[in-house]
Amino acid sequence: MTSVERQVIATVTPDRLPALRRRTSAVLIATQILGGLGVATGIALAAVLATEVSGTESLSGLAPTATVAGTAVLSMPLAALMTARGRRPGLVLAYLIGAVGAGVTVVAAGVGSFPLLLCGMAAFGAASSANLQARFAAADLAEPERRARAISLVVWATTIGAVIGPNIAAPAGRSVTGLGIPAAAGPFLWAAGIFLISAVVVAVLLRPDPLLTARALAPAEEQSPAARSLRAGLAAVAASSRARLAVVTVAVAHTAMVSVMSMTPVDLAHHGAGIDLIGLVISGHIAGMYAFAPLMGRLSDRLGRLSGIGLSVGLLACAVFLAGTAGGNHRQTAVGLFVLGLGWSAGLVSGSALLTDSVPQPARAAAQGLSDLIMNASAGVGGAVAGLVVAQASYAWLNFTAACLLVPLAALALFTRRGRQARDVSADG
Repeated sequence: MTSVERQVIATVTPDRLPALRRRTSAVLIATQILGGLGVATGIALAAVLATEVSGTESLSGLAPTATVAGTAVLSMPLAALMTARGRRPGLVLAYLIGAVGAGVTVVAAGVGSFPLLLCGMAAFGAASSANLQARFAAADLAEPERRARAISLVVWATTIGAVIGPNIAAPAGRSVTGLGIPAAAGPFLWAAGIFLISAVVVAVLLRPDPLLTARALAPAEEQSPAARSLRAGLAAVAASSRARLAVVTVAVAHTAMVSVMSMTPVDLAHHGAGIDLIGLVISGHIAGMYAFAPLMGRLSDRLGRLSGIGLSVGLLACAVFLAGTAGGNHRQTAVGLFVLGLGWSAGLVSGSALLTDSVPQPARAAAQGLSDLIMNASAGVGGAVAGLVVAQASYAWLNFTAACLLVPLAALALFTRRGRQARDVSADG
């Protein structure tokens, strides 16, 4: 934190917080639009590009898996950086790593190296980590009763870029064919430039840092460096049943979504769909993920986090049923992918808000990083398994496997709700 920023934070008073919240949200919304555009533009054809470079569909799931794995691996280092220095340095570094990864992916496609492609995709995942961490930056200064809405607003902002991204994948591919670059790699070249712009926006405009400001406004007893360590974050999650449920919720929702979504383009291609139709289906899916996030946030704030988690389980169950039984019905697949996005949105918003509610302020950044690590590591495994399941069995069996993941989550949510009701009755007694 610079001396200028220390002076700015020192002047932040409760009456100035509403204006600071609005300014922080505006900057985060701008970066989410850009970041969502870059990630969605590249990821729309990741499996297709992997098939072209590797020469086999059985390895196609490894490209999106590498992206998720990169997001997971970088979650804790970025969380450690944010814990020590604030949100801004972590977000800037993540976008820069994502830009480098996108460039490496283009080079790998040009030379036909599948291992290099996976390395580039792993680094590309850093941009996804930045987009995910931004939701917690929105919660740093939010009032507790509006925390889910603050998170959901930033998640919603990704809609604009994320929906446009898959639809400009084809033009981006055509724009590089004259350079000798495979068309499926063109979106990654565009993504590299978008991530660089995102890094500049965060570095220049996200001031004062929301996490450092929240700490400065916290009580004196919460200022201890030990209370902000990664170990403290792990201990805080382990000590709270609601925090554990939050971590499991975002992990299961993300794993189910990534596994099914990553292999949907391959299944659509098997049934005669072209790149333009695949782009439209993925756009509808991403619209479900982000466009209705404010509704999910409002429901979570008004009905409770556990109700939001229950809604997520129900929507995800409907989604995998629709997608798994669609066969060659592209319209049903599109509906299933849209509902899949809605279920992911409800789980991410409610789970993220529940996690932030359930751990002390000093340990939040570390606990949030731990949650993203588990979420993306689980999804990385799911993505890798997804390609094998589709290659050895079918897309329908993949959706059935995703449905099986929802059973323990539903059981844990019911157990946590009943435990809370029992505590409330005991307190009333």
